[in-house]
Amino acid sequence: MKTQLERHENALLKQENDKLRAENMTIREAMHSPMCGSCGSPAMLGEVSLEEQHLCIENARLKDELNRVYALATKFLGKPMSMLAGPLMQPHLSSLPMPSSSLELAIGDFRGLGSMPSATMPGSMGEFAGGVSSPLGTVITPARATGSAPLAMVRIDDRSMLLELAINAMDELVKLAQIDEPLWLPSLNGSPNKEMLNFEEYAHTFLPCIGVKPMGYVSEASRESGLVIIDDSVALVETLMDERRWSDMFSCMIAKATVIEEVTSGIAGSRNGALLVMKAELQVLSPLVPIREVTFLRFCKQLAEGAWAVVDVSIDGLLRDQNSATTSNAANVRCMRLPSGCVMQDTPNGFCKVTWVEHTEYDEASVHQLYRPLLRSGLAFGARRWLAMLQRQCECLAILMSPDTVSANDSSVITQEGKRSMLKLARRMTENFCAGVSASSAREWSKLDGATGSIEEDVRVMARKSVDEPGEPPGVVLSAATSVWVPVAPEKLFNFLRDEQLRAEWDILSNGGPMQEMANIAKGQEHGNSVSLLRASAMSANQSSMLILQETCTDASGSMVVYAPVDIPAMQLVMNGGDSTYVALLPSGFAILPDGPSATTGHKTGGSLLTVAFQILVNSQPTAKLTVESVVTVNNLISCTIKKIKTALQCDAT
Repeated sequence: MKTQLERHENALLKQENDKLRAENMTIREAMHSPMCGSCGSPAMLGEVSLEEQHLCIENARLKDELNRVYALATKFLGKPMSMLAGPLMQPHLSSLPMPSSSLELAIGDFRGLGSMPSATMPGSMGEFAGGVSSPLGTVITPARATGSAPLAMVRIDDRSMLLELAINAMDELVKLAQIDEPLWLPSLNGSPNKEMLNFEEYAHTFLPCIGVKPMGYVSEASRESGLVIIDDSVALVETLMDERRWSDMFSCMIAKATVIEEVTSGIAGSRNGALLVMKAELQVLSPLVPIREVTFLRFCKQLAEGAWAVVDVSIDGLLRDQNSATTSNAANVRCMRLPSGCVMQDTPNGFCKVTWVEHTEYDEASVHQLYRPLLRSGLAFGARRWLAMLQRQCECLAILMSPDTVSANDSSVITQEGKRSMLKLARRMTENFCAGVSASSAREWSKLDGATGSIEEDVRVMARKSVDEPGEPPGVVLSAATSVWVPVAPEKLFNFLRDEQLRAEWDILSNGGPMQEMANIAKGQEHGNSVSLLRASAMSANQSSMLILQETCTDASGSMVVYAPVDIPAMQLVMNGGDSTYVALLPSGFAILPDGPSATTGHKTGGSLLTVAFQILVNSQPTAKLTVESVVTVNNLISCTIKKIKTALQCDAT
C-alpha cells in the first residue's frame, strides 16, 4: 500500500510538471508570434493580450514556488539539486532526478543538514551567514531576510511551509543549546538560573520564526543541562513524540495534550524526521496562574549517532479554527512558544546528557502579582523545571524496576502486583488533584461565579457532578483551591507537611493524633519521593481507623503532597494486586514552589508559594442542587488549614 501511494504521488507530481512545461511552451510560442486578440493580425510585443500577461505572471510565480520546494528538498536530502534558472537555460522538469518516493522528497534522510552551499538556496532559505561546528553536527545561522511573506495567513495543509518552519526552528534550538557567550551570559548573583539569554545578541543572530513579539508580552528564556538515567536517547525521543507518554512523564505541568495531525512519521521506521502538529495545555499548580494553551509543531531529528533533538515552535497563526479541536479557551493566557526543546546525547556510563532550552513570550496581564516574579524567572515553565521533572521521573522508573523498593511496617506485606496496583492508584489520585487545581479542559469543572460573596478573593471554587464514573464517588463534588505566600523555605515546608507524626497540626483527618505509616514505596533516592499508606488514630475503641493514601514528590523545581482517604477493604484488595480502577477517592493536597526574585532587589526572598486544594463530596445524589452552605464549608476548610500550617511553623497567620 505504501508503494502504491508513493507511485500515485509521484504520478501527480509528474502531471503538474507536464502542465507547467506545457504552459511554458504556450507562452514562449505566444511571445515569438504575438497575435492581436481583436482582429487576429500580428501584434507588437507591447500589445500582448491581458490573458497572456497574466499567464506570464502566473508562470513566474509557479517557478518561484517550485524553486522554493526544491530548495527545501535539497536541504532535506543534504545535497544540491538543479534549480530552475530560466526557461532557456534549464532542462525540462521531466529531466530532473525524481526522488525514489514521495517521503524522500518530503523529508529526505536529514544526514546532511548544513552541508549544502548557500548559493544554491533561493530567497530566505538560502541566505545563511555561516555555521557553528560541534560534536553534534553543523548548525546553520540564517541571515536577515527581506521581503519574506508573513506566516500568519498560511493554512495547515501547506506542508512545505510547516517543514520549512520546523527546520529553521531546529537550527535555532541546536545553536541555542551549543553556544555560550555572547548568546548566553552568566546570571547575576541571586538569580535561580545559571545563565540568561542575551536578547540583543539573539535578535541579531536569528530570524523571528513566528513574527515580532506583540505589545505587552514579556519574554521568558532559560537553559539547563544535566544527566538523565535512561537506557538511551532513542527511548527519550519515543516518550517525547508520543502525546500520552509525554503528558504522563510531565503530568504536573501538562494538563492535556493532543496530536492534531501527523505531518510526517519519520524515516525507515525511526523518529528521525517526524513532524507533528500538537496542542497542549501547560499548567502551574495554582488557581492564580491561567492555563497556557499552545498549538505547536514538534519536530524530531537525529543529529549524529546517539544524538537527537526535539524542537517545539508555535503555529497558532498558521491555523484556521475549523472545529472545536483548535478553538482556544478565552480564559487561558495567550502564549507563543519560540523554538524550545531539548538536545540529547548518549554517554558511555549509561546516562543521557540532556540540554533543555525554553523560550516563551506571553501576556502577563492575566497572571496574579504573586506569581509574576516566579514566571519571569523561569522557575514555573522554564528549562530547569522541565529537566528536574524529567530527571525525577526517570529516576523513579529506574528505582521501581529494582526488586527492593517496598518497605512495610507491622505485618503489612505488598506483593509486586500489589505494588504496581498501588502506584497506579496513586498516579490517578495525583492526576485528579492537578486537574482540580488547574481547571483545564481535561476535566469538566464548572466555576462557581455566583458564589463569590461566600468565598475569599483568591479562592477558586468549582463543582461537577459525578455519575457512574469509575474511581469516583457518585454525587456533587466541590473543588476549592487557593495560593498564598509563606515565609518558610520550600524544603522545610515540604518536610513538615509530609511528616505523619506532625499530621495532627493541620489535618482534621488525623483525629487529633499522629498517623502511622503502614507501607512505603520509594520512588527515588530522595526520601521525599514515595507513595505511602497511613493509618489515622481511631476516635474511639469501637471505631475502625481510617487509611490515607499519600504520594509525595520533590525535585529542584518544587514539591507536592497529595493524599486521599481510602476504603479499607478496597485498599486490601489493591495491596494484594487487585484492580484499582474502581477504588473511589477524592484527593486533596499541597503544591510548593519557591518564590521568585524580589521585584526590588532581584534576589530570592527565601519563602514559598503554597497552593492548598481540597475535593469533597457535598451530596451523594448527582441531581442534588449545590447549596451556599457547602461552598462556605469548603472555603472555611481551606482558610482553617492555612492558618494551622502558619501557626505550626510560627508564621504570621494573617
